Amino acid sequence: MVRDLSAATTGSSGPAAPLPARAAGATGAAFSDVPLSQIRKTIAKRLVASIGPVPTFYLTTEIDMNRAAEAREALKALGPDGKVSFNDIIIKATALALRQNPACNAWWQDDRIRYWNEIHVSMAVAIEDGLITPVIRHADLKSLREISAESKDLAGRARERKLKPEEYTGGTFSVSNLGMFDIDQFTAIINPPEAGILAIGSVSDKAVAIDGAVAVRKRLRVTMSCDHRVIDGATGAAFLRTLKTLLENPLAMVW
Repeated sequence: MVRDLSAATTGSSGPAAPLPARAAGATGAAFSDVPLSQIRKTIAKRLVASIGPVPTFYLTTEIDMNRAAEAREALKALGPDGKVSFNDIIIKATALALRQNPACNAWWQDDRIRYWNEIHVSMAVAIEDGLITPVIRHADLKSLREISAESKDLAGRARERKLKPEEYTGGTFSVSNLGMFDIDQFTAIINPPEAGILAIGSVSDKAVAIDGAVAVRKRLRVTMSCDHRVIDGATGAAFLRTLKTLLENPLAMVW
């Protein structure tokens, strides 16, 4: 959270530190105030509703992505229709992991917990003045090709501000991916009333020990933020174990 550090000099025992000089060559006003857009107002309200009241804990695991990378290259060789991203694969794996761990596919509803029988994965998309979460509905029932096409369409229209409200509401679980920005690991804020969100880092080559020898493998770190009112530690860990199994054995996603 950004704080105005110039106010910290009040009440200090010594003389107040001088305000920093403006950068050489700077012209115009010292600052500019930009009114909040409606989407930024909504984001602010939802974040306050999440990070304060929601008792959140975090679980992190590292996943071997070599087989997923090989499967991705094999699909790409089939032509333009076979091109899928790691994010598409992760969304598919997340949906299937939720099917096997339905306790994580839930909403906190103050006086009750709503366990969803349908799986709708929200995917975080950065836009010019904030973040929006288009929803891939029934993601567990869709093929990788369908998820890839839909995610591209939703992300593109999100950036053009052409999404309908029903296209970015109603998710049951979220995925936020910053891997394309070379972020190794981070924690994401839960999107209420959902009870969980996955923070996806970059897929990168790392030296790891395998059967007593050092090998270079493609690795991915994911962190799950959990609403403890809905998801217990063992419940979240079981979900991540399933997700890891699916991503490390991608053929299991088409079994």
